[in-house]
Amino acid sequence: MTHICTRNHILMNNGPVKGRPDWIYKSIKPFAIIAVLCLILFQASGWAGTVDYINVNNPLLQRTPIAVPEFKSFTNTKTERQLTNEAHNFLKEGLSFIGYLKILNPLGFLANPAQTGIGIQNINFADWTDVGADLLITGGLEQIASGQSSQGSIKLQLRLFDTYNQTLLIGKIYTGPPDRLRKMIHLFCGEISHVLTGRWGVFSSRLAFVSTVKGKKEIFISEFDGYDTQQMTRHKSICLSPAWSCDGKWMAYVSYAKGKPNLYIRRIKDKTGFIVDHKGLNITPDWMPDKLQLAATLSFSGAQEIYLLTRKGEIIKKLSDSWGINVSPKFSPDGRQLAFVSNRTGTPQIYIKDLESGQTRRLTFQGKYNTSPAWSPDGSKIAYVGIEKNKINIFLIATDARASRKPLQLTRGQGDNEDPSFSPDGSMIAFSSNRNNRVSKIFIMTAGGADQRQLIFLDGAQTQPRWSGAMRSSQ
Repeated sequence: MTHICTRNHILMNNGPVKGRPDWIYKSIKPFAIIAVLCLILFQASGWAGTVDYINVNNPLLQRTPIAVPEFKSFTNTKTERQLTNEAHNFLKEGLSFIGYLKILNPLGFLANPAQTGIGIQNINFADWTDVGADLLITGGLEQIASGQSSQGSIKLQLRLFDTYNQTLLIGKIYTGPPDRLRKMIHLFCGEISHVLTGRWGVFSSRLAFVSTVKGKKEIFISEFDGYDTQQMTRHKSICLSPAWSCDGKWMAYVSYAKGKPNLYIRRIKDKTGFIVDHKGLNITPDWMPDKLQLAATLSFSGAQEIYLLTRKGEIIKKLSDSWGINVSPKFSPDGRQLAFVSNRTGTPQIYIKDLESGQTRRLTFQGKYNTSPAWSPDGSKIAYVGIEKNKINIFLIATDARASRKPLQLTRGQGDNEDPSFSPDGSMIAFSSNRNNRVSKIFIMTAGGADQRQLIFLDGAQTQPRWSGAMRSSQ
């Protein structure tokens, strides 16, 4: 079993710091290897958790400039320098992925902490405010002897500073084998996100999506940035609509492996689970927050209605009750409302049902065809797919019944854009688009529609990305 030791500690920051040390030791299950990863947390007095610098829900969000100078190699061996450069590159890649930080060009830097020192006592903050950096990260890596691994171990020091307030926001030391370097960097990136936004960000999340394999469609899983892509299903058929459970341990999806659309509910770790194969359609699953229950559309009665199911696929109750088609259920983040698509007024539109009162209201009115609702993590908005003038694009609309209902168009003029899915911190949206060579690929953009770029680079077509929640421990 891997033991991860976490220590929370108050650093002396040029003098005494108010606060009470709190030592916490925890053991959790291994990620995938046998390793020891020790994290030591340093926090400046009274800052973390009291200020949110960045509102990731702001559609007009401007990127905050951050300086990430080269890291220090403590013993300066060839292998250590290589690992130090890898750590620096991993960090820049991680920070470049998110939509609210702007990494400054190092050619303009006035100082080099790799030579002068990476601690707060070594930093002349004027060197960094003068080049426009609101934030600064310093880092250093050292190879250390270890009897537990033939690889030895590394000790990675990372610090985040507020240059204008001349304050240490985060300080951490990670110790473990070199093959955990990328994971160490992403743990630190998650800490950065939490301190700056109050949310853990995307760095511990994963993506599920559909990809073609030899003419068939299968479910794949990757890390948040498309790294370490793995094929989950091997039905050699058509698989669609992947949906993560709230704990990230279960996946529901639709497969035509038995000749018609059935709902598969699988434990990701060992692929065991259940099949919902009622007469007719069994489609469009979505898990309820904080419960191992899910909604799905079933048509065994002759009408396409939405039902609440247990983890085993047993019917608990019917959630919709209207003539016509009712599909694509999506629970709100608090589990109190259900968005879905219905043609009860003649064309597909998005509705929201209050699960306590049973009242249903129409959400979309602009356009004759709106589908694929996806809630933002705070529940204030829904991203969806709309068809206007034969163009398929992604829109964003407020969910508050009292708010303005004018949707914001996020994509335009670049092929067909579908399948929106919010990142767990609400800062980004994954979607599919055939803008490049008319073959659908997975893209991401900020929640306001900016910085649209391709994420997954695999052969064939990729569609229906679904972002998991933040996973704070190994699955």
